[in-house]
Amino acid sequence: MLQTYASQVAAALDNALLFQHLQQINHEVTSAYDMTIEGWSRALDLRDHETEGHTQRVTWMTEQLAAAMGKFSAEELIHVRRGALLHDIGKMGVPDAILHKPGPLDDDEWVIMRRHPVYAYQLLAPILYLQGSLDIPHYHHERWDGTGYPKGLQAEAIPLAARVFAVVDVWDALRSDRPYRKGWSDQRIMEYLATESGKHFDPMVVEVFLQLLKTMSVAEVRNPVSEQ
Repeated sequence: MLQTYASQVAAALDNALLFQHLQQINHEVTSAYDMTIEGWSRALDLRDHETEGHTQRVTWMTEQLAAAMGKFSAEELIHVRRGALLHDIGKMGVPDAILHKPGPLDDDEWVIMRRHPVYAYQLLAPILYLQGSLDIPHYHHERWDGTGYPKGLQAEAIPLAARVFAVVDVWDALRSDRPYRKGWSDQRIMEYLATESGKHFDPMVVEVFLQLLKTMSVAEVRNPVSEQ
């Protein structure tokens, strides 16, 4: 009987060691995947010099806002981060002549540009590892009032992660200098976001974001990448 018990203990220890080993392998594979995603996001930023650093900034701020919402599990927050990093990967399908056009896009060019969320979905959907991270790349140009793209979703039909990211994406675009304008002041941006609440943006998300900005230091708001 003692021999049987000893065998059972040995088997249990072997199983525990095997489980730990598999956990370590899974962690290493996940880390490798995440490093690849980081690389993709930086490559996309380098392709578009006008928005250099944008992806890192919006990813950091989206994580802060998503956590402040209190509606995401720890695992969902990981997917939010991955989705934010890959939000513009669909622009790989947009020709450089359109992406870097110095003047306004014509109607035909806008049709192509507005396909980039669909391209993102087509690129990422086959990757099992990213199944939970598709909402932001696919839906971040939807609008609360239903006038966005690619599907014209309205209100809570838009996934929450995409509603969160949409606010941060516009916030960063407005605060950043462009060849045709200087970046807006923090106060002007906050007023604009409040004005677009219920039109472009989910009112609940805007409310939480404006409160979040008030709790952050000037350094965090103006240069969030350095806070990572």
